[in-house]
Amino acid sequence: MATGTDEAIPVTILSGSLGAGKTTLLNHLLSTAGDRRLAVLVNDMGAVNVDAELVAEGSELELDDGVAELSNGCICCELQDDLETAVVRLARDRSFDHLLVESSGISEPAPVARLFTTESRVAALYDVDTLVTVLDTPAFLAAFGGEGTAERRGDEGDRPLSDLLVEQVEVSNLVLLNKTDLCSETELEEAEELVGALQPDAETIRTAFSAVDPDRLLGVGLFDPKRIGELPGWKRALESAEGDRGHGDDADDGHEGDHHGGHHHPDEVYGVSSFVYRRRRPFHPERFAAFLEELPSKIVRAKGTAWLASNEMRVSIAQAGPSIRATAQGPWIASLPEVERDMYRSNRPNLEWDDEHGDRRTELVFIGTKYDEAGLRAGLENALVTDEEWERDGALEDRFPAEQGEETVVREP
Repeated sequence: MATGTDEAIPVTILSGSLGAGKTTLLNHLLSTAGDRRLAVLVNDMGAVNVDAELVAEGSELELDDGVAELSNGCICCELQDDLETAVVRLARDRSFDHLLVESSGISEPAPVARLFTTESRVAALYDVDTLVTVLDTPAFLAAFGGEGTAERRGDEGDRPLSDLLVEQVEVSNLVLLNKTDLCSETELEEAEELVGALQPDAETIRTAFSAVDPDRLLGVGLFDPKRIGELPGWKRALESAEGDRGHGDDADDGHEGDHHGGHHHPDEVYGVSSFVYRRRRPFHPERFAAFLEELPSKIVRAKGTAWLASNEMRVSIAQAGPSIRATAQGPWIASLPEVERDMYRSNRPNLEWDDEHGDRRTELVFIGTKYDEAGLRAGLENALVTDEEWERDGALEDRFPAEQGEETVVREP
């Protein structure tokens, strides 16, 4: 791209856990960019922006000439305004061809990408080219492919590494499996399969010391803003199972609801697969919590909505490795006053509605490696309320969130 034109500047957004190799990748790109003129925006959670200093030391750029520092916060949340100011300032003189944004190791890439895609002064100047996630492959396998391995946490201490790893992979267009020198061929193949289960469209590149041809990362145009919410493997599995159900593949066996759901086997070598569990009967909160607490390590990702007999909230369940969180998303439409309920239904003509239970239902996706699906389904069935419990008056013991927006940690590393 020639500078001095009105063309939008392409942006590559880098994410990855602390120590995965993002800063090493930046320095590698700066030293091998050829005719490309790169600008780099780095972010660190510390009071001293160590990453910015390392990038500056490893390149010919000065900190005030091409590297814009952001400190004391994450660019996808507290420092969103500072990020916008920084990227607009960098674009003023158009002295570069491509912008690299390195988000903090505890940042989610999607909010950063939205800054460049929503209507704003930033979106008018830039186009997101690719979302790149750098994985510490041994740590990734330890978190999701191994048995009972320890978790590392971000500097804030309130988000397990597994949560962020999953979110960073699920919205990525390109995944660098870094530190391949520390892995066997079998481990690398397993890591590729796990990435494919979490994000089916992601391209993977194996790297050691983050060394990769810049042509494979820059100007590849893999990002599609219309699909940023459609990328995760769990969502694909849910949609696939919905289609199967429409063809009668998961007919019920005499119970109300459709608890069989679909089962998806990708082209697997290491047994990575997924299944969907659906039910129009609520969970007993204590038994469901116990089921989640005992979820085996072979389950890499579980995601979806649960119907609990203890309250009228749609509860979102999000599991990533050893971490499981429950969030109250809002009340079931069926629980609202009639006038409000009818208004919501008229605005959502495609809302699946049951004559008896309305929109209340459980819909959960499980992704894992060589797990016991029959055993998990049996455990879920056992966690449902019995007819006697359902008809009995009185509140049930409940550790799940009951206020909209409230989050509960069901299991932590």
